[in-house]
Amino acid sequence: MTFTIERQVHLGSVPASRRGGHRTIIRPGPAPATAPPALPPSAPSIPRIAKLMALAIRCDHLIRSGAVNDASDLAAIAHVTQPRMTQILNLTLLAPDIQEDLLYLAGDQRGRIGEHHLRPITALVRWDRQREAWRRLVAEKGG
Repeated sequence: MTFTIERQVHLGSVPASRRGGHRTIIRPGPAPATAPPALPPSAPSIPRIAKLMALAIRCDHLIRSGAVNDASDLAAIAHVTQPRMTQILNLTLLAPDIQEDLLYLAGDQRGRIGEHHLRPITALVRWDRQREAWRRLVAEKGG
């Protein structure tokens, strides 16, 4: 006895890694009629550090509200290591005005200030010292 199964599929692609590249996958159903709309070229991009700051605030809220137990649980959910999640959460230790500056960082600052630049600042306990270090960092990076 022979069976024939017919099904419509199309080829799609998904990101292969954070560093770029794509891998081809088979998706069920017909191919989409059109590609999803792209952002207009004039749309400003959001700097990565602003996204990380927003993520840190959200993760901190999840821990404080009891939705997750701790940073280890968040790390498992986000598929990152626990030390990396701690680095991200440490951004919430910054003075509130520095956090606000990071969230509203201009698109032209893209890539100039990274999370690794902020690690020494998050280690400072006093907000006045954080602010001094922040001003130096912004002046050094051309902001």
